[in-house]
Amino acid sequence: MPKTAPLRPRRGHLAEPMSSLGELLRQWLPRQRWFAGKDRPVAELGLLSMTELFPGCLHLLVHAGQGSVPAPGGTPPAGDCYQLLLGVREQPSPRLGRALIGQVQDGPLAGRTVYDALHDPRSAQLLLERLRHPGKAGPLRFESDPSRPVPGGLVPRLLDAEQSNSSLIYGDEFILKLFRRVQPGVNPDLEVPDALARQGCGRVPAPVAWMRTTHPYEATLGVLQPFLHDASDGWTLSLNALAAGDDFTLQAHELGRAMADVHLALASAFPAGPPGENDRTAAAMTERLTAAAHCVPALQPFVPGLRAAFAALSTCDSGPPAQRIHGDLHLGQVLRAGRDWFVIDFEGEPSRPLSERRSAHSPVRDIAGMLRSFDYAARQRRPWRPEWARRCREAFCAGYAARAGWDPRKKHGLLRAYETDRAVYEVLYEARHRPDWLPVPMAAIERLAVRGD
Repeated sequence: MPKTAPLRPRRGHLAEPMSSLGELLRQWLPRQRWFAGKDRPVAELGLLSMTELFPGCLHLLVHAGQGSVPAPGGTPPAGDCYQLLLGVREQPSPRLGRALIGQVQDGPLAGRTVYDALHDPRSAQLLLERLRHPGKAGPLRFESDPSRPVPGGLVPRLLDAEQSNSSLIYGDEFILKLFRRVQPGVNPDLEVPDALARQGCGRVPAPVAWMRTTHPYEATLGVLQPFLHDASDGWTLSLNALAAGDDFTLQAHELGRAMADVHLALASAFPAGPPGENDRTAAAMTERLTAAAHCVPALQPFVPGLRAAFAALSTCDSGPPAQRIHGDLHLGQVLRAGRDWFVIDFEGEPSRPLSERRSAHSPVRDIAGMLRSFDYAARQRRPWRPEWARRCREAFCAGYAARAGWDPRKKHGLLRAYETDRAVYEVLYEARHRPDWLPVPMAAIERLAVRGD
């Protein structure tokens, strides 16, 4: 890559680079898989932070949305903060392909070509070097666990899968997840695996290095962890089993045991939450149902039965104590390597506030998420296989009970409410993003509203 003259904004002049990049980013951001505001135009774009990581590569935090740009240390206004790594070069190159953002027309970067630097192997390698050697770059902090050294010279490749973040694989040995949508505070995908590693829990790959920022607020930007290159995710394994007509109950049973191991370790690593408040939980679930039914008319005939599932919480026991959980558990968040199951991606639902994702919840919420995932797998091709899903659900719960000391199936009212809440969320998601998939959660809605089994 040709050398690029350094571009370091002077204090109080962060607006200057946006005169170069603003229009290009307004067009480029909504096309990215990880951009959360696809349903609205980028009405306002503000530069919160810019750091030259190395010649030809700029690290940016930008605020997209409406409202004024927050002052340093202030509360972010409505909108989202995104992390960008931009390559800047003098001449365009056909090798940039879809990484190309565009050629700058005016401002400090006029005449230069800008692209997503994560697609550039040189930039990706230099980023790893930053993580291998802890230090500072402006407001950025690069830190690592000295007991887990990372070798140099690992060849990078960018994962092409659709996801809410961006991930780089280094030599099939490590994976770096960069959080595209940044919120103030410690990201659970760093906090939780680190805490579990200290507990000696081998079900979760431990962080070996990470990056964070101190401006415009403290936030986690990325985490480097071991990459299980010989592993397959649970979603792929379950679909392969279905296609081959194979039973999956043994794997589901072992997965239940693994998830119980993780929950037990989480309960030891973090303080317990307050005693269960079923009435407040039921009220929140009912509120989400009302909002979803307003957006998805197909839900409306089932609202009375679904409300009954939530109302039943007031008459059932509160179940296990609230604790830190995974928060977005499904078959795509677990990996099987050899005979062992591993749990990954503790970020939770990225659309939820970070404070909510870091708070304590009933572990039944995770269990309900996995039960819904078995149902999704069984309905990927016709004829649907509800019996396959039922057997997997039973096996998962049995495996969980064998390790955890309590049986989710005996918390019927609690489990039904959390599974119903998850299905309502799925209906809203599918209606907005994948209408062809809407029949999958709607089948569960009908079952939960009528029988609740």
